[in-house]
Amino acid sequence: MRDPGPVSVNALAGSIPDGARLALPADYGGVAMAATFALIRRGARRLRLFGVPTSGLQTDLLIGAGAVETLETAGMALGESGVGPRFRDALRAGGLVVRDSTCPAQHAALQAGEKGIPFLPLRGILGTDLLAGRQDWPVIRNPLAGEADPDPIVLIPAVRPDVALFHAALADAAGNVWIGLRRELATLAHAARRTLVTVEALHPGNLLEDPLMAPGTLPHLYVAQVAVAPGGSWPLAFGESHPADDGALARYSEAAKTDDGFAAILAEWLR
Repeated sequence: MRDPGPVSVNALAGSIPDGARLALPADYGGVAMAATFALIRRGARRLRLFGVPTSGLQTDLLIGAGAVETLETAGMALGESGVGPRFRDALRAGGLVVRDSTCPAQHAALQAGEKGIPFLPLRGILGTDLLAGRQDWPVIRNPLAGEADPDPIVLIPAVRPDVALFHAALADAAGNVWIGLRRELATLAHAARRTLVTVEALHPGNLLEDPLMAPGTLPHLYVAQVAVAPGGSWPLAFGESHPADDGALARYSEAAKTDDGFAAILAEWLR
């Protein structure tokens, strides 16, 4: 059930329980960084992250803050700065369980989840070494193939995250959220049990009644909570109006290489 009206960013982050399977978009997909900082402040623990389809700064921060138990993703990087330093160190120390995936597999898992079906089949993973580490991805013979045709296919189990969290441009008083071209966010919200969204601003009308906005709008029945957070993706980019803070990202990539450096920049960003 959706909370009436917008809530505070702290309240939104506080509704994410420890141990939740938390689905997060890629760095280009609308990352709710303000909510992430609030989640770290409250001392979140044992989160099971699911990248949609890849992971970046947000995940690296959560790992460094000790909030993450497992990570399932198609990739983990800070853009041109390479692998996230906190992710790398946690992986080397054995303190993080990582489940390697691919972009098509991550999307297929959510598509199965939104449709209420147990799995979706994929071919592109066949012949890769990913299958050796994913016993939960069975390979079967295509039941529709001819008797003489082995035609193997991989089954990707459905995923229904406990919580989806992302940042968007607009929401209205009814709780409808405008996501524009980011259609993967619609799939994510359809699959998730609860969807939490931070937005740049409130729209004065009903987004679903505007013929120009309605095609890119996620209806309120898929949205549990909305919080207004202008600039809520910083230091990551969000649309043309909010370019990435390249200086801050470069500082993080360097500082987070050490425990002390990470602690210092995290304390600065959490102020």
